[in-house]
Amino acid sequence: MRTSAGLALDFHEARSFSNVRSKPLCVDLDGTLVMTDTLWETALTVGITGLVSAAIAQLRKPGRAALKREIAIRADISPAAFPYNTDLIAYLTEAKRTGRTLVLVTAADELIARAVASHLGLFDEVIASDGTRNLKGAEKARELVRRFGSGGFDYVANGGADIAVWDEADNAILVNAPNWIARRLRSEGRTTVELSSQPPRLKALVRALRPHQWVKNLLVFVPLLASHDIGNLPGLLGALLVFAALCATASAIYLVNDIVDLNADRKHPRKSRRPFASGSLPLAYGFAFAALLFTVGFTVAAFANSLLVVGAYAAMSMGYSFYFKRYPLLDVFVLAALYTLRILAGGIASDHPVSLWLLAFSGYTFLSLALVKRCAEVSNERPADQLHQKVARRGYYQADRALLVMFGIGATFASSVVLALFIGSTGALERYGSPQLLWILVPLILLWQCRLWLATERGHMHDDPIIYSSRDWVSWFVAATSAVTVVTASVIRLPL
Repeated sequence: MRTSAGLALDFHEARSFSNVRSKPLCVDLDGTLVMTDTLWETALTVGITGLVSAAIAQLRKPGRAALKREIAIRADISPAAFPYNTDLIAYLTEAKRTGRTLVLVTAADELIARAVASHLGLFDEVIASDGTRNLKGAEKARELVRRFGSGGFDYVANGGADIAVWDEADNAILVNAPNWIARRLRSEGRTTVELSSQPPRLKALVRALRPHQWVKNLLVFVPLLASHDIGNLPGLLGALLVFAALCATASAIYLVNDIVDLNADRKHPRKSRRPFASGSLPLAYGFAFAALLFTVGFTVAAFANSLLVVGAYAAMSMGYSFYFKRYPLLDVFVLAALYTLRILAGGIASDHPVSLWLLAFSGYTFLSLALVKRCAEVSNERPADQLHQKVARRGYYQADRALLVMFGIGATFASSVVLALFIGSTGALERYGSPQLLWILVPLILLWQCRLWLATERGHMHDDPIIYSSRDWVSWFVAATSAVTVVTASVIRLPL
């Protein structure tokens, strides 16, 4: 945060710079006052049907301003839900207190701008697109010059389209603006104040992609490990390719899911800090990178001969985000199936077919984990004593939690029974030199799953048990001990 002279300012120090000015302080809306684009936000609320209807209605009166008006008419405008720049609001509040005139001037439609202005109660005047004129860039500059004269106002904004307005303003106040804009204005000898409170967009994008979730895709290597053929280079290359395909596809789905869940996330104490919900990443980035990652994921999957299963994974994941997650029990079975699909994808890509034993064991295990996830979400909904309170965007009530725990613990023990039956089968005798050593796995894996349930009951469970396990030393110990046990049972032959 600095002036053209290089003086570093925080928001509190910058207030005094602005408040001594007597000229109107004109403030942009999108990306400045709110940390998002209100056109994208309102387009999301009207949905596909509403957008088609707005586009048809706009044909009678062509133009971007008319389209904005048609979307705004159909949108359920909730200005309280927008992610506001709280530091800027404090800055404007101080300016208002000293008697300065505040003007909200935006290319957004007037219906949205007035709703925001009414919600904040800060602005003396609202100037916005009116269904006929799109008040952006040079058009905005002309309107402000008409009202206040060239150099008769200060302007607060953030983007390249605002340069035409800053050229006519007395002072340029930049909020989270790219560095090239500040350099250009300073090179022209303009007085500028730079106010930044937003994290770098690259960092926000990486957070939105959720690379820590890629650990789940390591399941593609299970068929190779179960076949004791991890050194098979063609098989390993196929598994690596499908791993990359699933990572790209999963990140694309996370982007779409976060956009779909935007309003629900903003009501959640932790999810409200996600990049799209907080406004640290523009919604347009989400759509663009989702399309790019889907293309990359499907292309790599085709090279791994796994396009069908990766496509099924994407379709089921999207179906979960848009539909299945709202229906009790169906949601956890779909989640379990998504985990199992990763193993199937690895088997196909590495040319190591998945056995029925592995499918049965993984199916019960993943069903248990899906129920852990859902129980943790139900537990996080407060107050817990309201048993008939419905969980947001889920088909469960608080009263369902005890039953979900019963289902999950049942699936936990069922997976251990399947593992025990496999150890005693002829398949284990054919595949392992000392299959009796595998009995160590039964209590180990049962201990791990029971620990997850204990953590859930105590309120320590992360929303995703896989992520919780990746950070849990006991889980690492169980994984390492299990790996040593499997290798030992494979290479050592004990007398029966």
